[in-house]
Amino acid sequence: MGTKWNSTKYSGVRYREHKTRKHGIKPDQYFAIRYQKDGKRKEEGIGWASEGWTPQKVALKLGELKAAATTGEGESRLSDARAKVKAEKQQEQARQEQEEKDNMSLSTYFDEIYYPAISQEKKTKTAVTEEQLFRLWIKTTMGDKPLKDISAFDLERLKKAMLKEGRAPRSVEYALTTLGQIFRHAERLDYYQGDIPTTKVKKPKYDNKRVRFLSHDEAHTLLEILQKKSQETYEMALLSLHCGLRAGEVFSLTWKDIDLDHGLVTLLDTKSGKTRTVSMTADVQSFFMEKDTGSKQDLIFPDRQTGGIRKQISKSFPRAVSETGLNDGIEDRRQRVTFHTLRHTFASWLVMNGISLYDVKELLGHATLTMTERYAHLAPDRNKKAAATMEKVFQKDKAEGNKVVKLA
Repeated sequence: MGTKWNSTKYSGVRYREHKTRKHGIKPDQYFAIRYQKDGKRKEEGIGWASEGWTPQKVALKLGELKAAATTGEGESRLSDARAKVKAEKQQEQARQEQEEKDNMSLSTYFDEIYYPAISQEKKTKTAVTEEQLFRLWIKTTMGDKPLKDISAFDLERLKKAMLKEGRAPRSVEYALTTLGQIFRHAERLDYYQGDIPTTKVKKPKYDNKRVRFLSHDEAHTLLEILQKKSQETYEMALLSLHCGLRAGEVFSLTWKDIDLDHGLVTLLDTKSGKTRTVSMTADVQSFFMEKDTGSKQDLIFPDRQTGGIRKQISKSFPRAVSETGLNDGIEDRRQRVTFHTLRHTFASWLVMNGISLYDVKELLGHATLTMTERYAHLAPDRNKKAAATMEKVFQKDKAEGNKVVKLA
């Protein structure tokens, strides 16, 4: 660009020509304005002739700025005017973006934002289950609606539809829970404001507690078959059965958690958020001593493909269960044998052999005693002991001459 400024017939307007850049057959011209503000001379560039500027248009713009400076209305500097226009554009863009967010349908949010996120954050099995629930039930009921338009009424329709088709109350609860997670996720990302509709809907009541536990013979047979199929799966099952570990706790074990000298296993970051320590049985301690130990940070049962933490138990476990026939003819999922049945068996056997519910609670890592009370009925001679104790109380009252209330 040339350095020489050229005057125009308009006061305060001048230009300079570009050495090579053309506007038609003439060199392109860059216009600028000059004016006084607060006793100082100011100069601001306007733009190119190729962008539509002419000396007359520049002069009109300069007149507008001078008028604004005189009246105090509007921007008196070109830079201020440009900043205002830029701010207005940004505000309009933000408004349009928020409007797009507000009108995004539930299906679009799930497909484009929620599901890609949980696919990375959650276990594969959990993400797949949520996707199936959404595709089969939630989407057909309210998928086309914007999140802001979904109400408790829509959720009641979902409940009704699922129950009418014979879906278990647990499945209905899972669908509602998934919806609640979608809304909370959208709320965090500013795609949703307001009350989350799932908080206004009652979830169906059901008893989903697993009640099946193994007999000693069943457990022995299962472990025997497992050991033939997979030594590693056998070891994980033995840990759960003998020490009450959850599958996730087994998968997360590293060698630093194992104290062979004292026969202890330390469980960090458990489901209840507390660290707990459990004692090994002789069988558990024996297989740990025979394994090749790695560095303290190494996982004991790493995923064979990724080397990271496993996400699910090996298929050799359900195959062994199938071979034993433990689930033959059983439709009620609460009665079917799964890997978790081993932990349930651990607790059941302890209570049946006189270990207190409080001690079992601590060994299992339950957050509250309420969670452990499902095993209370297994306490040996529980009802007989209670009746015998009450009988002693009544006999004592009679001996001391106290009145005993007759119930009939």
